[in-house]
Amino acid sequence: MLPQEIIRIKRDGKSLTSEQIAFFVKGLTEGSVTEGQVAALAMAVFFNGLSVEERVALTLAMRDSGTVLDWSDLDRPVLDKHSTGGVGDNVSLMLAPALAACGAAVPMISGRGLGHTGGTLDKFDSIPGYQTQPDNAMFRKVVRDVGCAIIGQTGDLAPADKRFYGIRDVTATVESLDLITASILSKKLAAGLQSLVLDVKCGSGAFMATEDEARALAESLVLVANGAGLKTTALITDMNEPLASAAGNAVEMRNAVDFLTGAEIDNRLFDVTVALGGELLANGGLVRDAEEGGDRMRLAFESGAAAEIFGRMVSALGGPADFVEKAETYLPEAPVVREVYPDTPGLISAIDTRAIGIGVVELGGGRRAASDVIDHSVGYSALAGLGHPVGPDAMPVGVVHARDEDAAARGEAALKAAYAIGGDVPDNAVIKARIAP
Repeated sequence: MLPQEIIRIKRDGKSLTSEQIAFFVKGLTEGSVTEGQVAALAMAVFFNGLSVEERVALTLAMRDSGTVLDWSDLDRPVLDKHSTGGVGDNVSLMLAPALAACGAAVPMISGRGLGHTGGTLDKFDSIPGYQTQPDNAMFRKVVRDVGCAIIGQTGDLAPADKRFYGIRDVTATVESLDLITASILSKKLAAGLQSLVLDVKCGSGAFMATEDEARALAESLVLVANGAGLKTTALITDMNEPLASAAGNAVEMRNAVDFLTGAEIDNRLFDVTVALGGELLANGGLVRDAEEGGDRMRLAFESGAAAEIFGRMVSALGGPADFVEKAETYLPEAPVVREVYPDTPGLISAIDTRAIGIGVVELGGGRRAASDVIDHSVGYSALAGLGHPVGPDAMPVGVVHARDEDAAARGEAALKAAYAIGGDVPDNAVIKARIAP
């Protein structure tokens, strides 16, 4: 077979066989398929789509491109979650240790930023010494000893997807429902999970702008995952405003530590984290239903158990042993920090959440090209939400963290432009729907 012939078939809107898909994925893994050919197939899929059978074949081929982990030696259910990406979405940082505190094992394989959305691994890279790319032996040890480990894809876990993932980011094919489905699930299937919950975002800061688009993706993910033998449900959640009040890397990590210690908790972030955790604990058989699971999650936070496990995980993966207690002494700080006020006072009626994510990238907190080096100190904090009163003599819309005065000025202008002041404030429920098999 020739890669260009496979590209041609999909370019012309025809279906690929599982053998053709497996051949292309093998080329992805071995490097015999060029970056241009990968980009061409991604664009053909973006415009012409994949059938359910093609999605399953692509997912399984990418899963089988490397090692598939086996956790049968553990005496607790193996659970995980995946978010389709948003702005201020640092749920994983609190969810994994809370689930571990409730009796689950959480081998969480996360990704880096895509487009305007932040990446969990980029947040952990702001912690000095933390190893986001340990070998499988260390990964297994931390999950066994601590209960959870948040890492990136090791070289032998779905290596075909790792290459595909990076090329999608710089070729405007991130939003493909088919490629998102295969990318997410190949990693999760390779991680050897017993149950998965998906946080599918919709709104101005999500890849799926409307609830209908998010529902289509959630249904695709749930269908393919359960078809591959992984018990999976999904929640559709709102991204018409940043989920946390911070967007960036170190600022989101500090936000997470404040959440875990109870110093400051964003209500919408808390609600999503508890709902996802309750869903997983129920699916994993640790509680009767999601409501009881939510109660267990709240207790894990209120008792300090989640914070304690988070600290142990950071230390076990090479970070400071006292990170939770002294996060401010370890996280990088931007040289320029300033409050941003709107020109006129009023209630916030709309937020261009994607623009805030792009603002973080422009500040240096994300990537324009796959090879870009991230400045972990920059971003936004104290972000105001819908319905908040702001103005020159009241609250700011946020705080910009920048590397210099010029960057701060640009970041300030971008943040102000992202907020609409005055007019009706929409009803903006954070959890929209649940999708089950």
